[in-house]
Amino acid sequence: MTERKYFGTDGIRGRVGQGAITPEFMLKLGWAAGRVLSKQGTKNVLIGKDTRISNYMLEAALEAGLAAAGLKANLMGPMPTPAVAYLTRTFRAEAGIVLSASHNPYYDNGIKFFSADGTKLDDEIELAIEAEIDKQLTCVDNAALGKAVRIDDAAGRYIEFCKSTVSQEMNLQGMKIVVDCANGATYDIAPSVFRELGAEVVAIGVNPNGININDKCGATDTQQLVDTVLAEGADVGIALDGDGDRCIMVDHTGEVLDGDQLIFIIARDAMRNGRLKGGVVGTQMTNLGMEIALGILGIPFVRSKVGDRYVMEMLKEKGWMFGGEGSGHIICLDRTTTGDGIVAALQVLNASFNSELTLNELARGMEKYPQVLINVRFTEGSDPLNADSVKQAVIDAEQKLGRTGRVLLRKSGTEPLLRVMVEGDNHELVQKSAELIAEQVKLASE
Repeated sequence: MTERKYFGTDGIRGRVGQGAITPEFMLKLGWAAGRVLSKQGTKNVLIGKDTRISNYMLEAALEAGLAAAGLKANLMGPMPTPAVAYLTRTFRAEAGIVLSASHNPYYDNGIKFFSADGTKLDDEIELAIEAEIDKQLTCVDNAALGKAVRIDDAAGRYIEFCKSTVSQEMNLQGMKIVVDCANGATYDIAPSVFRELGAEVVAIGVNPNGININDKCGATDTQQLVDTVLAEGADVGIALDGDGDRCIMVDHTGEVLDGDQLIFIIARDAMRNGRLKGGVVGTQMTNLGMEIALGILGIPFVRSKVGDRYVMEMLKEKGWMFGGEGSGHIICLDRTTTGDGIVAALQVLNASFNSELTLNELARGMEKYPQVLINVRFTEGSDPLNADSVKQAVIDAEQKLGRTGRVLLRKSGTEPLLRVMVEGDNHELVQKSAELIAEQVKLASE
């Protein structure tokens, strides 16, 4: 594949004011995207964003670039990433654009594109946009300039869609649910979804000020959610991230359930109700406990590379419906085209409704194995993965762990870090093995 200059595996990401995330770049990106998309017949583009303060500036620049290329920008305001994917199809737009850095702090930002069918743009189109960015910006004739309009009913449409992903018989009456929206794009939408399905909702993380997105709240920091669930005597807690594509849940005892456990619950319910097609896709980091629990049920399981993009690719390759990551990216292709935190939470609640079991009881079907992850920084230019001492440390660990454990070493894609992951049924052995391997990595990189 041709080397990319701007687009990564999840759109364009970076620190605001640096590299690709500047007003100047956004203007050129909007113009370049407009030029390429207009050749596909595109005239209408949807733009959604999360609540980080930089989006006012970046949205205006992007809108201007699209207008210069003759495209109409339909502005939806704060809107979850999966909502943009869905609404691009609903409004029959040819493309959707999201301004968000997902679970990252407010000072980061990013841009993601969706095609007309609510999936990522083809690689060829992204590469064509990159080629246009480096050209001299020219403006279409005045009469052909694009316009910008605001869509007022986008949130309502998405709320109805979310509710439609569960059975009509399901209702949440009598349930008390704490919803943590991470001061992000779901702050108004998520509480409404669960209230309209009958739940008593306690909403937290719903006061965005532009800089508090993902700050000690949401799917990346569940302590506030746990405390609120216990204080309120709630049945369930739901944590979303800044752009609403991740979901972590908390049961009534304050126990945190990660993406692996939630995927297991969803897949098992689908099997019991005849909706399961094929098996489940996880990643190299998926907990061994999920693989074993699925195996007991006779549900096939495979691992992709880390990243929801790779999970999606393998799901499509196999024609399966369910997959995701422990971080809370959960994909239910029988319900929507991308990972969706609200939709995933609803599938778990639907499983609870179908089985008449609490979330705590549902989670008992899978035993998580102890997993230790150590990030080791190595010297640029060194290759600790190929060091004999590191290889031997891995062999020694695997022999001690036996068939009930595994070791995974992988490099970060963005910085000189080697991630050492060890997993097994003995926490003390897992911890010691991870530390010994990490120490050899440090020595090999000196």
